[in-house]
Amino acid sequence: MKLHRVSQAMEKAGVPGRDAYDLPSSDKRFPDGGSYRIEISGVEGPRVLEALIDERRRRSVPVHRLISLVQGGILFDETELRDFAQMAAEERMEVVAVPGPRNGWDIGRQYASSEGMRSGMHHRGSDELRKVIADMMRMYDAGIRGFMLVDEGLLWLVKRMQHQGSFPADVALKISVWTSHSSAAGGRLLEELGASSFNPPGDLTLPQLCSIRQAVSIPLDFYIYTSISFGGFNRFYDASEVARVCSPCYFKFEPGPALSAGGGQSLYQPWVSDEEHIHLVRKKVKWAGIVRDLIDENEPEIKLSEQGPDDLCVPKT
Repeated sequence: MKLHRVSQAMEKAGVPGRDAYDLPSSDKRFPDGGSYRIEISGVEGPRVLEALIDERRRRSVPVHRLISLVQGGILFDETELRDFAQMAAEERMEVVAVPGPRNGWDIGRQYASSEGMRSGMHHRGSDELRKVIADMMRMYDAGIRGFMLVDEGLLWLVKRMQHQGSFPADVALKISVWTSHSSAAGGRLLEELGASSFNPPGDLTLPQLCSIRQAVSIPLDFYIYTSISFGGFNRFYDASEVARVCSPCYFKFEPGPALSAGGGQSLYQPWVSDEEHIHLVRKKVKWAGIVRDLIDENEPEIKLSEQGPDDLCVPKT
C-alpha cells in the first residue's frame, strides 16, 4: 500500500498522516488564555515545598503544578500529607502525587532487569491495582486532588469507578512519561480514556510534537530539562517554539542522575535527604524563570499563566 494512501486513511481516522513539518501555531489554550505553565517535579515533602515557595516568591516565578512525593505517597505520614496539601492550597498550586512505591519495589523481578523494564511499569494483578487505588484515596483524604498514573489500564479503571461513583471525580489524572506514548494515536487514546494531561518522551522533534497537538486537546507535559538516565538533555532554547506549536503545555523540570525507584543513583530513593531535594528544587525554580525570560524575549506574545488559575486541581483542606 502506498504511503500517501496510508496517510489518507490515518487522517480519516482523526490522526495526522505525517508529522507537522510546517510547524503551524496551535490555536488551543488553557482556560485562562495561557499557552504554557510551569511544572516542577520532585517536590518531596513539606520542607522541600517550603523552599520552593520561598524561591518562587523571591524570583516572582509562577509555579502551577507540583509532581510530588515521587518516591511514593505511602512513605509520608498523614501529618506530612496534610501539611503539604495545606501549603500548596495556600499558594494555589496543583499537586500531582505519585502513589506507591510500586513497581520498582515489587517482588516481581522482570521490571528490575535491564531488558524486562522495557515492558513498562504496568501494575501486576488485581492486588496491585487495589493497593495503588488505596494509596490514592489515602492522599485524597489528606486533601490532594491530583495523581500521576503509569498504567493505561488503571486510568480506564479509575474513570469507570468515577462513573459508578466509587472514586472521586474532582481530581487531575496525569499520565506519566513511563507509558511512553509518542504519537498522535497514543495521545488520542489517553485523551479518550480520560487523562487530564500526558507526558510524551522528551526527545520528540517539534514536527512530532506538533502532530500530537493536532490530534488532541489536553495539555502536553513537555520535558524541558531531564535526568542523565533519560538522556540528560536541556531544551531551554526550544521553549518558545514548543509553547507556540504545543499550546497548552506544561514545561517540566526534572534534572538529576536518575529517576526510577531502584535505580541506584535515583533522586527518589527514600533515603535521599531533604537538603539535597531543597538544593535542587531552588535551582529548578531558577531555571523556570530563565525559560520564562527566553520566551518573553523571543515570542513576547506567548502567554504564561498567572499563579493559581481557577482550573487547577488545587488541594482541598
